[in-house]
Amino acid sequence: MAEFLVAAACLVLLSTALGLVRLLRGHGDAEYMMAAQLLGTGGIAALLLGATISDPAIADAALTLALLAAFASIAFVKYAAGRLGTPPAAGSKEGE
Repeated sequence: MAEFLVAAACLVLLSTALGLVRLLRGHGDAEYMMAAQLLGTGGIAALLLGATISDPAIADAALTLALLAAFASIAFVKYAAGRLGTPPAAGSKEGE
């Protein structure tokens, strides 16, 4: 069973690497953010597979990476909205 999980982890890392090559060819901020999200997702999957194979404590690192990826997405959206001059959403206190 461990051999299958190692092969699955390698497949996840390979697909993440191929996706990153494609996404990093882009020229906009959104492409770079998508590349970061892809790296985070692939890293989370590989860490969770590694936690299943060897040490369950590795799952804590995967959960931390997932939390950081979510905060990075939120920060990117706020940055992009401010850069484009998009008004704040209704009910938001930013415009007051």
